[in-house]
Amino acid sequence: MSTLAHIFEAAGMATIALGSVKDQIENAAPPRGLWCDFPLGRPLGVPQNAEFQHRVLAEAFSLLDAKQTVFKEYDIAIRDEGTEVMTCALPPRHDPKAHPAVDEANGLRPAYERALAKYGNRIGAGRTIPSEQISEAIESFIRVAEGTPWKEAGIPGIPARVSQDIRGYYETAALALSEHAPEAWAGTRWFLDHTEAGKVVLSARQAMADAGEKQPIWFYMVPGDR
Repeated sequence: MSTLAHIFEAAGMATIALGSVKDQIENAAPPRGLWCDFPLGRPLGVPQNAEFQHRVLAEAFSLLDAKQTVFKEYDIAIRDEGTEVMTCALPPRHDPKAHPAVDEANGLRPAYERALAKYGNRIGAGRTIPSEQISEAIESFIRVAEGTPWKEAGIPGIPARVSQDIRGYYETAALALSEHAPEAWAGTRWFLDHTEAGKVVLSARQAMADAGEKQPIWFYMVPGDR
C-alpha cells in the first residue's frame, strides 16, 4: 500500500498509509505514514470500539495537513501477549458415526451463520472453498493424517489455503460464542489447541512433513510459530 501511495500521489491524489509493521512502512516511506503498533489484521486497534477507532482515523487524517513527507507513530500500542485463553462452548456430539472433527464443524454451523450475519465474512471461509465444503476439507485432512498422500486425499485446493479457510470458519463461529472481542491471536490458539479440527490440521501437517513433502506445501497450514 505504501508503494501504491506514491503512484496515487503522482497522479494528484492525496494518500495516508497506516502500517502495523514499523520497518516496512519506514522503508517504503509513503508521503504520509502512520505507524500503529497494533496486531496484524487490526489496523484500527480495538474491535467493536468505535471511539478508539475514530481517534486513530482522526490522527491519520491530520497528516493531510503536512506540507512535506511525514511519518508518525501512534501514541498507543496494543500487543497480543499470548496469555488469553479463549473459552468457547463447543457443541455436543450429534452424529456418533462421524469423525469428531467433522461432527464438531457441522455443529458450529449455526454459530458461524450468526457471526456472519453480524460481522460479515472478514475472516471466514470462502477464499479457497465455500463454508459448505468445510466438513469435506476436514475429511481430506483426516485422510492425510492417517497416511494418505496429500495429492490423493482429495484436498480441495492448496493445503495451506484450505486450512486457513477451516481456521477462518472456526474463528468466525467463535465470535458468536465468545462474550468479548478476544486478543488478536486468541482465536487461532483456541482453534489449534482446543478443537478437534485443529488437532486434525496439526496432525495432517506433521504427516506431510514426515513424508518429506516440500516445506511450502505444509508449513503455512498454521502460523509459523507452531
